[in-house]
Amino acid sequence: MQYKRILLKLSGESLMGSQQYGIDTTVVMQYAAEIKALVEKGVEVAIVIGGGNIYRGIQATATGIDRVQGDYMGMLATVINSMALQSALEKEGVHTRLLTALEIRQVAEPFIKRRAVRHLEKGRVVIFGAGTGNPYFTTDTAAALRATEIGADVVLKGTRVDGIYDSDPEKNPAAKKYTTLTYVDAIAQKLNVMDMTAFTLCQENHIPIIVFDMNTPGNLMKVVNGDGIGTLVK
Repeated sequence: MQYKRILLKLSGESLMGSQQYGIDTTVVMQYAAEIKALVEKGVEVAIVIGGGNIYRGIQATATGIDRVQGDYMGMLATVINSMALQSALEKEGVHTRLLTALEIRQVAEPFIKRRAVRHLEKGRVVIFGAGTGNPYFTTDTAAALRATEIGADVVLKGTRVDGIYDSDPEKNPAAKKYTTLTYVDAIAQKLNVMDMTAFTLCQENHIPIIVFDMNTPGNLMKVVNGDGIGTLVK
């Protein structure tokens, strides 16, 4: 394996499968099986999941809910997704720990950096829930922050497309795919794959980002093995 310790960022929308909202258990079980295969290879896996399949904080302004309140609602949505993935992983026989930025002691441990690293060293999959614990920050930023804190070798962003394009490939069939990009190019071209705070955190801490299609079986293993899947930002 090319990477020993990874931070896998999954969008909440990816858990919907073909549904309009909620959690597709078939998709979650597929993800769990792929993560298990990595663990069996000795890879240390940490995960951050979004909450967009349940609620987005940014929706708050449209619905009349205070933005800060809405962001906290979004954080709780990420905890629901994290618990779903944790359950799927445990059905696969994978030892996991869920650590959250908001204290919910009945279902998760509070995030402590040394504790998270120790869990990884013991071969447990660590899932980080509730984002950064602060409003106005996305789960992309949470992924970059946690990757920095635990000393991850790479941030893997699993999406519905097979990399970064110069325009939306779902709307423009002629969109050009990038194999590699620099952080400067990604920021200058406003390629909204991750928010600018997340890009900057990874850039300053020299953590590469790989954007790839998580829904194609086997892709996660190929990415960690260094098979050139997706788009590398470095």
